[in-house]
Amino acid sequence: LDLSNCSLHSVPPGLAEASAAIVLDLTENPLTALPDGSFLSFIHLQSLAVPLPLECPGGSDTWQNVTVDGSSRLCQGQRNPCNSSVELAWPCPENSVCAPDGPGLFQCLCESPFHGYKCLREGTFPMLLFGGILGTATVSLSLLLWGTQRRKAKTP
Repeated sequence: LDLSNCSLHSVPPGLAEASAAIVLDLTENPLTALPDGSFLSFIHLQSLAVPLPLECPGGSDTWQNVTVDGSSRLCQGQRNPCNSSVELAWPCPENSVCAPDGPGLFQCLCESPFHGYKCLREGTFPMLLFGGILGTATVSLSLLLWGTQRRKAKTP
């Protein structure tokens, strides 16, 4: 994805839609900062070129090779933060595993059959019970509103 020389003053809000990008060029733009989370879910990104005043997202340790070339900084080979020797700031809770989620970012995914808050619930999500209660509540409220509000409707 080539966004070089596009007069970008900030990271475009639609950049998140390009999370499947492997190569991204942001050089020759008057960018002042890369906000945290700008590259959330960019797990396939292997080469990122940014203007020289900016650091590589996640820091130099997040990339296998960081080189300076003229007026740009080239960040290559995104490292997996889950496989590094540096301990994570927030370790994943029990019954979950670490998964990369972009340069220097990670997420904790529940192992099967656990789910829910901090992966504490075991088994599958009670979809039938949830759908039944939600459907019943929706139909009941709709009938109540239809019954109480239809007298206010004007007939031709």
